[in-house]
Amino acid sequence: MLAICKNIIRAGPRLYEDRIGKVFLPFALNVQVRYKRRTKHFDQRYRVHRRKKYLKVELPDYEERRREDELTAEQIRLKMKEKGIAPPRPWIERPINISCSGDVFEAYVPPEGDGKISLVTMPGAKQRLEKFEKKGKSMLAVRKIRKYDEDFELRPFAEKAQEIYIEAHKALTRRDEDKLHETVTEKCYPDMTFNMERTTIRWTFLESLEMPRVVYARCADMITSGNLYAQLTVRLHTRQTLAIYDRFGRLMYGNPVVAKDVLEYVVFEKHLSNQYGTWRIHGKIVPKWMSPKDTFHKTFVHKDVPSTEQEVHRTSSEPV
Repeated sequence: MLAICKNIIRAGPRLYEDRIGKVFLPFALNVQVRYKRRTKHFDQRYRVHRRKKYLKVELPDYEERRREDELTAEQIRLKMKEKGIAPPRPWIERPINISCSGDVFEAYVPPEGDGKISLVTMPGAKQRLEKFEKKGKSMLAVRKIRKYDEDFELRPFAEKAQEIYIEAHKALTRRDEDKLHETVTEKCYPDMTFNMERTTIRWTFLESLEMPRVVYARCADMITSGNLYAQLTVRLHTRQTLAIYDRFGRLMYGNPVVAKDVLEYVVFEKHLSNQYGTWRIHGKIVPKWMSPKDTFHKTFVHKDVPSTEQEVHRTSSEPV
């Protein structure tokens, strides 16, 4: 066999026959080698991108999991402490969000006869003096607000507050609850929508008799020291029309044509600690000296009124 291989090496590509003359082994020494052409480039500029194509997957260590089943509670605690994992708590905490306070902080007391007494008179000058005395605490509250909102100014806010006031009342007439929740706090929402079922409201804002202005400001913490709420009382002297109809279309309150001058002290609140907190209507201050409002004229069913059949029977039975 060794001799045959030597002859094959000497002969090259020739065919060899045995004694009978049959071909038994074709072979060629000049074997061609094909080299693969490189299709990848190895530009050093793109090595970072090439490295990002590969994702390292952390495979679970099942052997370690099997050993963890046999560990005691103290050993599991030490293992979690080594890995920096907080231990699980036996109770379940549900996060709550207190988006507004429950009441008005130190409610503003409007001076008697506001909007009617002239500043030239003695009572008007006295009101002006009392206003400057109460201004100290309000300025401290405004300074706290500016820590959370650097661009806060009182005069632009008063105009913005009037816009929020108009949007809230328009949303109430349209029964737009989503818009109403955006402009009114959870405390004020039931007060505005109370006894409004099966009624039709027609409200129109005509004009502003005086420029709206901030007359009172207060800030207070709730539960924790960093949970801060701010309340601003805005004086609005406007002219409006209001008409409320019952389910039968009868006028219950107001007049759709006659306009009235309305003086209101509206409290706006904002959750300062909340990054996404907004100014919303929180309540309204009604002074004691203000005249009472008109009552609603409701429609009731009178039980003593006889039906039509009883009335016809009674009239037919009477002698002529």
